[in-house]
Amino acid sequence: QARLVEFGGGSVQAGGSLRLSCAASGYAYGSDCMGWFRQAPGKEREWVVIVYSDGSSAYADSVRGRFTITQDNAKNTLYLQMNSLKPEDTAMYYCAATARGGRNRNMDCWRINTYNYWGQGTQVTASS
Repeated sequence: QARLVEFGGGSVQAGGSLRLSCAASGYAYGSDCMGWFRQAPGKEREWVVIVYSDGSSAYADSVRGRFTITQDNAKNTLYLQMNSLKPEDTAMYYCAATARGGRNRNMDCWRINTYNYWGQGTQVTASS
């Protein structure tokens, strides 16, 4: 059974940094896209960064240059380094994954409904 567990959320002052971790198990890790999404109170969930099965990544405009996604394939763990945090980054952050086969692999990775595995979320708060 697939499981994603996030760690590393917290509260920082604006301009600070946090590192989120997502430990994955129970499915073919890395076989398809994975991503970090976030949801602020009263807003829809949005994609932050995605990583494709070949290791390439894409960032939302709002975080490009401040956030970095990395992974340790030996540990089946995805990381999100968040620097220069802003109050508008405050949200619940979710790790997501999927493991489709065939020609659907790496398709529509920015869409929320692409993902069938989700973590429980970790809260990130950046205060001014």
